[in-house]
Amino acid sequence: MSEEQQSEERYQSDHSASNRVGITLSQSVEGNVIAEVMEEKEGVEVSHYPAMIRIDADNKLVFDLAEIQEALGDTDEFTSYDFQIEMATHYGRMVADDEQVVLFANPEDAAEELGFDLEELKDGQDEEEPDLELQRSEGEEEPDVNPPN
Repeated sequence: MSEEQQSEERYQSDHSASNRVGITLSQSVEGNVIAEVMEEKEGVEVSHYPAMIRIDADNKLVFDLAEIQEALGDTDEFTSYDFQIEMATHYGRMVADDEQVVLFANPEDAAEELGFDLEELKDGQDEEEPDLELQRSEGEEEPDVNPPN
């Protein structure tokens, strides 16, 4: 295989579902502690880079906020808001509450966690779509979308 073919193959994209989830954290005191907590979990991959930390897993990734708070040694509560401040980006469907942040690869799993009945939503799709046209009062004019110079 030529060097050019290897290079092209290296950058090919695969559009199939990976069933992977993950986050990127800032390389900070809190980010390092979160990484240390997650390194102990089975099936979780933690990769350290100069300015960031990647945490990845298959199908589902659970961050227990009480466990992270204990590892931080903070007297203040470590909330999902604090977690999201440390997080630069994520992939997967995120569900956050007061106790944990969970990422799901499968949207149906996330819907189940949130209590959505997807079958009910699917059944409702056969009904007539609602008319979303903006209703105006009689005599009301269309707004001018091109303001004067």
